[in-house]
Amino acid sequence: MNESDPAPGAEPLAGLRIAVVYDCLFPWTLGGAERWYRALAEGLVAAGADVRYLTRTQWDAGAEPVITGVSVIAVSPAEALYSEDGTRKLAPPLHFGWGVLRWMLAHRNELDAVHLANFPFFSLLATRLALVATPVRVSVDWHEVWPWRFWRSYAGSVGGAIGYVIQELCVRLTPQAFSFLARNDERLRAHGLRGPSTVLAGLLPTIDRVRTRVIEPPEQKTALFVGRHIKDKGLRLLPEAIALARHELPELRLVVAGEGPDTPYVRDLVESLGLVEAVEFVGRVSDDALDALSGSASCIVVASVREGYGIVAPEAAGVGTPAVVVDNPENAASSHIIDGVNGYVVEPTAAGIASGIVRCVRAGRELRERTAAWFDGTATGATMNLSVASVVQHYSAVSAS
Repeated sequence: MNESDPAPGAEPLAGLRIAVVYDCLFPWTLGGAERWYRALAEGLVAAGADVRYLTRTQWDAGAEPVITGVSVIAVSPAEALYSEDGTRKLAPPLHFGWGVLRWMLAHRNELDAVHLANFPFFSLLATRLALVATPVRVSVDWHEVWPWRFWRSYAGSVGGAIGYVIQELCVRLTPQAFSFLARNDERLRAHGLRGPSTVLAGLLPTIDRVRTRVIEPPEQKTALFVGRHIKDKGLRLLPEAIALARHELPELRLVVAGEGPDTPYVRDLVESLGLVEAVEFVGRVSDDALDALSGSASCIVVASVREGYGIVAPEAAGVGTPAVVVDNPENAASSHIIDGVNGYVVEPTAAGIASGIVRCVRAGRELRERTAAWFDGTATGATMNLSVASVVQHYSAVSAS
């Protein structure tokens, strides 16, 4: 052990004042990034840091979050993040960015470091502006880096151009970058990142987190969808996909977890296709309930147009359930799938998804065994715990320098 290394049991970040900035907080809002920032905040506290978590209001008055060692600070009001078509609204990120700017200006001399997500971009711009001429270290997690063609498809020619320019500015304003996939790190370099960057281990759950592994194929053939009901998640494709798959698997069912602006639209699709008895909407569920749903499913379907990481696919592998993932260029979930080992990567169409579901069901126990073995061989080196430890090590090193 080097003399500079902390002694066993020591708190390597003792006295370090860190602000974690993200507009959502788990479990008041669900998602992979939300889980990451909650775990990161708690990991920094465990390492001795004084942590403030800047977010927006997501709770009822009188029910403010209590997280041991973390000061949760709402800098913007409760607002719906998504419009009816499933795209992010502009006003909430602007309000959050303004709130971050005001808070940072008022507390800029009370911080040693700020750790934030690349999106929403306005909080990054606000942080960099507020901390000009201070020694505060800023680190940015880049969950996604969108190419111009995707910006245009997402927000139109004008809105996409504005978003792309802001993204490129934020890349250049990133002093220290973190990402969870090598492809995002490569994109950052291609888009002009000048500072240091680190690819973290990943966001997988630890093996001891797995509680309901099921290797024997479930008697009821079921496809499972988990995620926000927004257009980018591809849920709209699933009713037709299930209808097509039922030509070969008449008993096949679809279970839909989560909720969002697309829920009424998809319910209407289910009804128009005569699938009401074959599709179950279960809403938001607990982690334990999600484990049970995943373990009892024949496969999980990730039909997303875009995913920065696509955590639901490897999480499902932890309980032995293979995944059907669509091959969209911005769907990073496909990077977790080895065809025939832990699922299938398919064409981003209803027919493609249907074929993947049928293949998962027919592959049966052998595919589930391979899926569980893939998880056991991968998870040990790609967990969220390892990512948190790497960030703690980074702050320990820079605070000692």
